[in-house]
Amino acid sequence: MSTPVPVRDALQPGGTATAPGGLLPRLVAEAFGSLFLAVAGLGVPLFSIPQSSPVPAALAAGLAITAAMLAFGHVSGGHFNPAITLGHLLAGRIRAGAAGAYAAAQVVGALVGALALFGILRTLPSIPDSRTAFDTVAAGFADHSIIQAPLAAVVLLELLGAAIIVAVFLGAAGRGGSRTVAAVAVGLSFAALLQVGQSVGNLPFNPARAVASAVFSSGWAVEQLWVFLVAPLAGAAIAGLAFRITAGAEPAVADALSSDGKVGGDRTRTDADVPEADDADGLDADGPGADSLDGATTGTDDDGAAAPSTGAGTAATAGREKSRVSEAQEFFDGKRS
Repeated sequence: MSTPVPVRDALQPGGTATAPGGLLPRLVAEAFGSLFLAVAGLGVPLFSIPQSSPVPAALAAGLAITAAMLAFGHVSGGHFNPAITLGHLLAGRIRAGAAGAYAAAQVVGALVGALALFGILRTLPSIPDSRTAFDTVAAGFADHSIIQAPLAAVVLLELLGAAIIVAVFLGAAGRGGSRTVAAVAVGLSFAALLQVGQSVGNLPFNPARAVASAVFSSGWAVEQLWVFLVAPLAGAAIAGLAFRITAGAEPAVADALSSDGKVGGDRTRTDADVPEADDADGLDADGPGADSLDGATTGTDDDGAAAPSTGAGTAATAGREKSRVSEAQEFFDGKRS
């Protein structure tokens, strides 16, 4: 006998969609989160003096990502980056239609944030050319890189950085993961990688932020923009496909373990074995419940036919089975060493 597994009533960062309300609230959350990241990631280096700034720009951007994920992750999953959304798409955690809508919302939010900063710059009498000021935060290579980094170096770093960030996001925000832990892990990863990218050429590891900074900078930023679109998306694709492959291999490994931890035996199924189904508005939803114990077990008579058992033996058997299911679930969720 099987009973439905309770469906989560809110999204973990990067999790599956179960919250009611349709796709629109999630798009608003993605747009607002991207706006926040653009204001923090571009505003801090624009309006601060590096020698006297108490918070480096990279750390400020990482903290903003953590805050945005904690604030809006339960609504949309907290992507705020087309590369992360692509990684989820290829990992099988979001459908193509919703992924495209997410990416559009992220770009729009980042553009609105950059527009607000551009408007503030134009009000400052000490800055005669706002576009030249935006050049200092725009991503670039060769002559527009701080260390004159060539195209190959920038492409490799953008690809590698995006792959790491997407992998951290998918791993930390996996099923059963803590929303707070995922937000902190992703924010710290971004902060560390942005510090490296800033030294090379203001690498954002985020196509939405790259678009936002290039649109309000000089013409060279738009000409070089393709690098900061293609490279991070390629890195995200690598990470997403890797997670899809490893996720497909997990059931085979799990089935090799019996309920008492021995190899080659049968194992009671849990909700982790049930494939995901897609919900109505384009995001993945948890599938129906897996087999579970309902307190009654069956034995076999001498002829091999199943016969119900009663009394204390039934309760003891059910208790042992539930204990083994719990131990196995904790093991596969990574809660036991």
